[in-house]
Amino acid sequence: MSRYIISLTLALMPLMLLGQSEPIDLQKKDTVEYKEQYGLRVGADISKLVLSFVDEDYTGLELVGDYRLTHKLYLAAEIGNETKTQSENLAQTLLYNFETSGSYIKAGVDMNTYENWFGMNNSIILGGRYAVASFSQTLNDYTIYDSNQYYNQEFLAGAEPGREFTGLTASWLEFIVGIKAELFANIYVGMSARLGFLVTNKEDDNFPNLWIPGFNKVTDGSNFGVNYNYSISYLIPFYKKSKKKKEPNQQ
Repeated sequence: MSRYIISLTLALMPLMLLGQSEPIDLQKKDTVEYKEQYGLRVGADISKLVLSFVDEDYTGLELVGDYRLTHKLYLAAEIGNETKTQSENLAQTLLYNFETSGSYIKAGVDMNTYENWFGMNNSIILGGRYAVASFSQTLNDYTIYDSNQYYNQEFLAGAEPGREFTGLTASWLEFIVGIKAELFANIYVGMSARLGFLVTNKEDDNFPNLWIPGFNKVTDGSNFGVNYNYSISYLIPFYKKSKKKKEPNQQ
């Protein structure tokens, strides 16, 4: 019997030595993975909806969306329609009252510069858009104010109240800084500030483009414009990618 045990031990010894040849890892690494969602995020600019209810001279709707390409990069776009009535007065005298109405579309990319905690999906965004707008302006009323030659009599020559100026277009580049935060599962709120630079501005010879849908107020002698965006959106997930949890630096 003892001879049998000795023979079995000698036979198993190479396997025992082979098993001990690999070092034992006493500090196993964390292999937890977080599945990041990739998909289409769609929503609306809630500020334009609110303003449409509280300001009788404004009606607007903007739909927003982005599609995640990589861990940091998104394709993004906005499409909207705005109508705004405005007046310009001088010394309590009406100079002109006009209405601008039209649509616009913006397309570009967003880059998330924020490194989320493990399992989070918030963003601090730097982005850019190329935007185009098509619109019309209706001159509701105006008064020629010629004291000290403030207005030349050729201003709005031949124009009558109610005249519509159509076929107006504009295009601009837009630089964006903003944030987006996941409020609930797949529901995001965001806000952004946008600096636009007019590239083209087709206007009527008798009436300038004083306000452009999607761009905001046009300042005389400047191609820059500023506007803001406050959005709520929902992520439609298409697929997930694994993101391994980063190990802390070993000292």
